[in-house]
Amino acid sequence: MTDIFTKCAENELVTEARARDIYPYFHALQSRQDTEVIMEGKRRIMLGSNNYLGLTTCPRVVQAGIEALERYGTGCSGSRFLNGTLMLHQELEAKLAAFLRKEDVVTFSTGFQSNLGIISAIVGRGDYVICDRENHASIYDGCKLSYGTMLRYKHSDMADLERQLQRVPERAGCLIVTDGVFSMGGDIANLPEIVRLAKEYGARVMVDDAHGLGVLGDGGRGTASHFGLEDQVDIYMGTFSKSLASLGGYMASSHLVAEHVRHTSRPFIFSASITPASCATAIAALEELERDPGLVERLAHISQYFRERLVERGIKIRMSQTPIIPIYTYEIMDTLSIAKQLYDAGVYVNSSLPPATAPHECLLRTSLMATHTEALADEAADIIQDVLRKNGLA
Repeated sequence: MTDIFTKCAENELVTEARARDIYPYFHALQSRQDTEVIMEGKRRIMLGSNNYLGLTTCPRVVQAGIEALERYGTGCSGSRFLNGTLMLHQELEAKLAAFLRKEDVVTFSTGFQSNLGIISAIVGRGDYVICDRENHASIYDGCKLSYGTMLRYKHSDMADLERQLQRVPERAGCLIVTDGVFSMGGDIANLPEIVRLAKEYGARVMVDDAHGLGVLGDGGRGTASHFGLEDQVDIYMGTFSKSLASLGGYMASSHLVAEHVRHTSRPFIFSASITPASCATAIAALEELERDPGLVERLAHISQYFRERLVERGIKIRMSQTPIIPIYTYEIMDTLSIAKQLYDAGVYVNSSLPPATAPHECLLRTSLMATHTEALADEAADIIQDVLRKNGLA
């Protein structure tokens, strides 16, 4: 019998990166998640956060969490199904359903768990689920947890999506699942065409809007709103850990679908509910977004400003309309080395490596917040240009 732990000693990339002092993970914050942070004793411009609206430091959001902690304690100590439902959970679900213009919302303890819980509850034996190849890992794991058959189409290739739809037996149910905003490239799904094909073939549509809420659409309502398709998308999934500055996830849908998920989703039924503080901060952040929809416009402005500054400096980026701006670095070790040089120079970015990217298409994933200033964007762009130029990439 082979020792099952043998594989634990076989991660050559981690070993080599640590030996070369370019290992990019688990850097410890010593300050709040903000546009500038103290990380391992030094100021860094934060270009690696999903805190798109900058609400993690909003005084009203912070105070809401403090008050919930004092009133309800630290946790719920049970699942929503049993003793773990607070009026706060119901308030959050009602407010979010109204904001998203859907009949109902179900909340989960994390965004990752939301995809597990939704897809595994909806896609059963004999059903099919069709995924964009660049969908988030949690979507793939949700498909694995279901008893259905998963098909994949080439990224944003609508002809290939139609080919996959043609493979689905006439009597089978089918769910098309796509990211609204793709987390690595920052590009937006071709939702109009996905919806058209779904109607033609009798499929349903689910959009993972983790990176779309607070970023796109009317008042930040997301990708479906961006395209004017709010009534054409059957299920929205999203998170509270990005624009809503908290922790948890949700599904927005018809009341019929929500009730089915509440009573059949194992990740929902068998997990403890969102903590009171996380629930209250998500509510407060949503209220901030509704009170000040200009946050979405400021995010779009600073993102476009930073894109233009990078292009002016001869830096090759993947263009998009979102705060996610990937910078091409191509090879794994080059990417890790450049990320470390940027980190040492005072800019934090995320290294994106296979399987999150295609081989030889590694990226530095940068992302903006509505609270970034033009001065910070200029400073970061200068540092990035200097480091990339030293590495022959600018």
